[in-house]
Amino acid sequence: MLKLSSSQADFTDRLQALLAFETAQDPAVDAAVAAICDDVKARGDAAVIEYTNRFDRMRAASMADLTLSREQLEAAFQRLSDPVRHALSTAAERVRRYHEKQLAHSWSYQDEDGTLLGQQVTPLDRVGIYVPGGKAAYPSSVLMNALPAKVAGVGEIIMVVPTPDGERNDLVLAAAYIAGVDKVFTCGGAQAVAALAYGTETVPQVDKITGPGNAYVAAAKRRVFGVVGIDMVAGPSEILVICDGDTPPDWVAMDLFSQAEHDEIAQAILLCPSAEYIAQVEASVARLLPQMSRRAIIEASLSNRGALIQVSDLAQACEIANYIAPEHLELSVANPDELLPRIRHAGAIFMGRFTSESLGDYCAGPNHVLPTSRTARFASPLGVYDFQKRSSLIRVSQAGARALGQVASLLAHGEGLSAHARAAELRLDANA
Repeated sequence: MLKLSSSQADFTDRLQALLAFETAQDPAVDAAVAAICDDVKARGDAAVIEYTNRFDRMRAASMADLTLSREQLEAAFQRLSDPVRHALSTAAERVRRYHEKQLAHSWSYQDEDGTLLGQQVTPLDRVGIYVPGGKAAYPSSVLMNALPAKVAGVGEIIMVVPTPDGERNDLVLAAAYIAGVDKVFTCGGAQAVAALAYGTETVPQVDKITGPGNAYVAAAKRRVFGVVGIDMVAGPSEILVICDGDTPPDWVAMDLFSQAEHDEIAQAILLCPSAEYIAQVEASVARLLPQMSRRAIIEASLSNRGALIQVSDLAQACEIANYIAPEHLELSVANPDELLPRIRHAGAIFMGRFTSESLGDYCAGPNHVLPTSRTARFASPLGVYDFQKRSSLIRVSQAGARALGQVASLLAHGEGLSAHARAAELRLDANA
């Protein structure tokens, strides 16, 4: 792993280089996705079947071969062992309970003249959730995308998940059952995103698409945005650990591994004031890495984008963390509450030595769909609020029309919009 010190004269430049990630679309990927989306829009089910058979090595003759019923999802749930079924149910209940706290409600108030102003909060009618199914299976992604939608009151949840070579993962399907997913289609890639966005003979058009995927999925989400809503375009996974030097080094090494194992371009960084402790973590990394089942991916990730950074103190570590704006931030220190007010930008903040990032991924409760690539400076975790929309309420009384009409008239004339002004003026002297 790269070793840096904040005292180096070129530290800022080297940090920027470390964080640099090309988020622009690959022209070849963009062109391929554009063709797929246009084809799905034109040919519907036939195009979805063709691309799914080609890319996922399937033999589907019709969309019926790519469609799973609630009964099939329940059967997958029942096939799980009792301990796994209990773990999945526990995680789902914790995620549901956390997200219930986010539920927004309609509100209104009245001015003294009787004018009512407010906001009506309503759920989306139908959403699509994309669940990756390539390098690994992600039942946790099902829970994190479907349960906030369910809490929000979304009318129908459609899930798409690729099943390369026709291999269906019972844990993923069981998660869809327990989270209340209504329909599941075993297809992925740009064709699945296009099917959700435009609708086909079998796949209903949704209002919003959420969930991560590969470069083709990300490009497709970018392309269909505006036709439907999207949550975000996710980049590689990230973890930043701030440590005071007293957490067992094996713990921190494994926390770095936990994100590095996602992808060769994932990022894992440690900030610590102690050079001696950094050396201990480096030794732990070297000793533990050969034991990892995804060793090659972890090794590539740490080599490509990982770093062990010595800082002057924990205050400086927080300043650097705010610049990085990481997806996951661990405050692995004696008193994380002291550091918390210094943190402004992070997708999720894990406080204390016992709070491993992996607990947040699966069962703590908060959502694990988080902003990446420094977008935590302006973006938030996926939540119930992503599945609700707000309509402004305005009911002006006769007295209010007189008072507000004069204001609107003057401003409308100032903008040269005489019809706007006249519409307000007509009501100034109207009888009840």
